[in-house]
Amino acid sequence: MEHFEEQPNLDVLAERVSLSPFHFQKVFRTWAGVSPKEFLQFVTVTHAKQLLKESNLLDTTYSLGLSSTGRLHDLFVKLEAMTPGEFKRGGEGLILQYEVFPSSFGDILLVSSERGIQSLQFIDTLEQGIKDSKKEFPNAIWKEGESKEHQKLKDYFQKFIIPETPIPLYLYGTEFQFKVWKSLLKIPMGSLFTYGDIAATIGQPSAQRAVGTAIGKNPIAYLIPCHRVIQTSGLFGGYRWDPNRKRMIIAWEQSKLVSPNNDLS
Repeated sequence: MEHFEEQPNLDVLAERVSLSPFHFQKVFRTWAGVSPKEFLQFVTVTHAKQLLKESNLLDTTYSLGLSSTGRLHDLFVKLEAMTPGEFKRGGEGLILQYEVFPSSFGDILLVSSERGIQSLQFIDTLEQGIKDSKKEFPNAIWKEGESKEHQKLKDYFQKFIIPETPIPLYLYGTEFQFKVWKSLLKIPMGSLFTYGDIAATIGQPSAQRAVGTAIGKNPIAYLIPCHRVIQTSGLFGGYRWDPNRKRMIIAWEQSKLVSPNNDLS
């Protein structure tokens, strides 16, 4: 607790108490109910909420020992799964609110239910965006309007204001897709991983093609940063919201490392 700003990894913590990383993790999880990494994230976010009341984003990031503002942002995303039954019913019983707002990367269509954000897409036209979104939830009740979670995201994309509470994402996907999407959340802003890197991260190094398919199914633009994954050759590759937009986002994030006072507006 006293040294969480140093963001110590598992090896450092285990060495401090003279245990192997494996045994330390096992003992810690038995004691705390969560892994050392999860516990550290909880402590970090709790402290971040206090610091953000008195300081700006960049100062808070480095006060916490985090490598980038993007890493801090990733801690404020909470990923939850919709049940297969809910998805199979086509959203029956769900009331989905949708809204369009501008960002530096183009217009965004945001769709949410009372459980959380269900879709965040870059769009060219509202008509086509709504048509595509309704294909997944044809039986839901669709209403145009704003919610508390919508405002959080507008503040984030337009002012780069980190929300005080996690942004809940309520998504449907296979177990494999969720593993891939969660691994994407660990890629820091300004960094680029390959499909092979992601496959190795989830413990399936030979599943690069399947990883690419799962990334292509990502329903949450930018917050789940699939734009940070490129081909092994160094080529940027495809992007479901236009490869040119992917290049623009990557260039913006790279510039953030050089000039961190830039924002998303």
